[in-house]
Amino acid sequence: MPAKTTGTTKTIAITGTASGFGHLSVRRFAEAGWNVVATVRKEADLDAHAELANVKTVLLDVDDEAADLTFGDLALSAFGRLDALINNAGYFQGGPLEATTMDQAHRQFQTNVFGLIALNKAVIPIFRTQRSGVIVNVSSISADGGFPYTSVYEASKAAVASLTEGLHAELAEFGVSVKALHPGNHATKIFSKVDRAENVPADYLAPSEAFAARNLVRSDPALTAEVMFRMVTDGDTKKVHYYSGPDGEAIPRVKQLLGQDWYLEELTRRNHGQATALWNALMPTPEAPTH
Repeated sequence: MPAKTTGTTKTIAITGTASGFGHLSVRRFAEAGWNVVATVRKEADLDAHAELANVKTVLLDVDDEAADLTFGDLALSAFGRLDALINNAGYFQGGPLEATTMDQAHRQFQTNVFGLIALNKAVIPIFRTQRSGVIVNVSSISADGGFPYTSVYEASKAAVASLTEGLHAELAEFGVSVKALHPGNHATKIFSKVDRAENVPADYLAPSEAFAARNLVRSDPALTAEVMFRMVTDGDTKKVHYYSGPDGEAIPRVKQLLGQDWYLEELTRRNHGQATALWNALMPTPEAPTH
């Protein structure tokens, strides 16, 4: 555990760092000389960054709104300053909406939306008072629309994107930048920890399995960790939406080129295994990690 320090070294807080984007981004910032306050949900993961001297790892269950609302002060006290927050913690609820329980839907929004809102609230007073700060809220390329069997997850991530746009407008006059990250399809543990709908009607089984088979290639999550670093450090106070991965970066351009209706028509065909030559020409596939 590092000693509490003050001074000119910048500090970032990152949630959900036991694996995936969060784990990689902790290392990216630490190696760049930042102090990092990293959160994990389980005590077993408290040593996830033990080899990094300028990282303090703390327990935080983002579903606990009371803990979320005090997290700003906790993060600030760790190193004596706080310059940025990446709201990375979240999970994926999957399956047809028809088979998804209301409890599953509520829990998805509690983690991905309400916990994230509380964490934004926790750091905004600090950033507003110091007239500086960057907040990165992790949304998803699925928030740009149209993927089957992920409707509740998509809705939660669309809420994150919309919230971010509102906060960007709300806090800009105080020198605070709020940005949304839309990762494409990446090889992280999110897909091994899916909260799946149960008792799915037989009509969905074949098409959902076919859709899954068309999405097995996933990009290196290090691509997204690098975009996270750029979002915090590029000094761009006007840009709100950032995308990562070949598919993630292409989708907003394709949507702009085709227009929303044509884009959704092409995407629907692709989702049903009927991708047109136009779609294949415009859309790159994710790039599997080489290591």
